[in-house]
Amino acid sequence: MLFLTVTFRKPKKMTTVAALLARKNKALISVSSDTSVADALRIMADNNIGSVIISDNDKFKGIVTERDYSRKVALMGKNSATTTASEIMSTGLEAALLTDSIEKCMQVMTTQNIRYMPVFDDGKLLGIVSMSDVVKETILAQKNTIDHLQSYIQS
Repeated sequence: MLFLTVTFRKPKKMTTVAALLARKNKALISVSSDTSVADALRIMADNNIGSVIISDNDKFKGIVTERDYSRKVALMGKNSATTTASEIMSTGLEAALLTDSIEKCMQVMTTQNIRYMPVFDDGKLLGIVSMSDVVKETILAQKNTIDHLQSYIQS
């Protein structure tokens, strides 16, 4: 009787927020709370980003997103030149930890219907995780799993 022993290596665990931020390596873009919404939007457009951090004296206050603009300015008939970022910023967002998995971020974002999560470490803002970041990391993890399976099948 012949026995065949097969060993299958488990694919890597889901990426952590720390790994995502290290790979992302983008500077944080912030404006003060008294910045006009129009200026905040211009900064977002110039940097090809969908959100900007609101901070005063290096203290995180909130985040303004394109969604905030469309729902709190455009649909409400407000003037983006005279409305300040602090008037429409999102606050109280659940923060991600460096040790959180991308899977956890996706679950929080989906449950709370948000597209951005601030990342703090010891009270300091380190970055922003977007839904786009989460989707890219999930696709990368799936690709790695497929590569492992193909390698297993071919061996």
